[in-house]
Amino acid sequence: MEINSLTAAEIAGGIAEKKFSASEVFSSCMEAVHRGEPDISALITVAEETGQAAAREIDRRIARGEKPGPLAGVPIVMKDNMCIRGLPATCGSRMLHGWIPPYDAAVAELLSGAGAVFAGKANMDEFAMGGSTEFSAFGPTSNPWDLERVPGGSSGGSAAAVAAGYVPVSLGSDTGGSIRQPASFCGLYGLKPTYGLVSRWGLVAFASSLDQIGPFARTVEDLALLLSVIARPDPRDGTSSRRERPDYTACVKNPSLKGKKVAVVKEFGAMSASVSPEVREALEKTLSLCREEGAEIVEVSLPVSLEFGLPCYYILAPAEASSNLARFDGVRYGLSSKEDSLLELYLRTRGKGFGSEVKRRILTGTYVLSSGYYDAYYLTAQKVRSLMKEEFRRAFGSCDLIALPTSPTPAFKKGELVNDPIQMYLADVFTLPVNLAELPALSLNAGFTSGKKPLPLGVQLIASRWGEPELLNAAAVLERRLGIAGTAPCTKNGKGGRS
Repeated sequence: MEINSLTAAEIAGGIAEKKFSASEVFSSCMEAVHRGEPDISALITVAEETGQAAAREIDRRIARGEKPGPLAGVPIVMKDNMCIRGLPATCGSRMLHGWIPPYDAAVAELLSGAGAVFAGKANMDEFAMGGSTEFSAFGPTSNPWDLERVPGGSSGGSAAAVAAGYVPVSLGSDTGGSIRQPASFCGLYGLKPTYGLVSRWGLVAFASSLDQIGPFARTVEDLALLLSVIARPDPRDGTSSRRERPDYTACVKNPSLKGKKVAVVKEFGAMSASVSPEVREALEKTLSLCREEGAEIVEVSLPVSLEFGLPCYYILAPAEASSNLARFDGVRYGLSSKEDSLLELYLRTRGKGFGSEVKRRILTGTYVLSSGYYDAYYLTAQKVRSLMKEEFRRAFGSCDLIALPTSPTPAFKKGELVNDPIQMYLADVFTLPVNLAELPALSLNAGFTSGKKPLPLGVQLIASRWGEPELLNAAAVLERRLGIAGTAPCTKNGKGGRS
């Protein structure tokens, strides 16, 4: 039995029906990890011992006639900025190398309570700052479709682990596209939920007003299943909404786009020259399928969001990062440099512990918050953010969903943009506005490039606040029409490519 041939729903159902055991599933998962990791480097920590013990406990509960939950025995990987008691949480940084959380994040508690088994912690751009998973202190992650290319970032390890067949589902965090862009590059479904839907308690913060945890999966059913488990109110997170959550799995059972309005963005036409022709074709194909399924294609205008989303984000996110990362000073936990004075301790610890991209963003954030520049940069960006929220609110008055590319291009080669931060930032031009407006969005695989090593092409659907049911419904319709659900690269030979 190969784990990459089963969905999370199939695994949980098979274990509950005693067709196979959780221990067998986890052993298969570990075989895939050991086979793929020398080439892919998707994981920072492999939780083989603790995972096998958890799988055996699931088997014992099944034998006693208990129902261990909707994810019984399903192996899962979590991004390494989420806490799991007893497992290291490095955030991809030397600053936290060796730190072991004494508690579980809210999502870890919920997953464990649903019967999931933690297989490991995924590689990531340091403190979630990056768009390629090349800014990790533990080395870059390779895209399972083509090992010479990046898997996206900052949740690249979480996406690569699913695409390579280690696990059927994983969790990432999305601050400006860090779930959707890796999902696009790795041929997966990736969902950035509405801000406040999923608890951030136990997530190491990058930009607190933008961060949101969300799932990766190879099928829409698995995406909905995972979201149903982790989307719960949490009094420990002051930003967690108390509103009732629906059963998201019900949204994908009888999907239909009849009577729905799917919008194209007027301003996208002026930007399309910078978008890969194959990405544009994937978007057009997606819109055509929506029309064939009974949706009406309409036009909306988002001039502020598409023109000013990028500069707005790269003022606000670094500002919040400079504040959040001030806690890593070498005094309380993590890396500490032994020096003769407190100032030298701060300087040497942070100099050694943080990588180049984190330092760049801390410096930017400190600058825009400094006296004399706060009003010109930070306050102005907050006003622009308010305009973007209002702009999206008006747009959703005339449509149910908005369709855009996830990224302007397919996965780029490793090293291609690592020394060009501006071009790296531009790769997120279509995803950043969603976080600034606190909206949900879903990336789906809408096709492949041509050539010897086909690369996935992602399309992004955006909904109004709390519109996850609309997104899952539409994705389920497109999954049926596109016929590429569950497609995973073949990594057995270590060379990548389609299976």
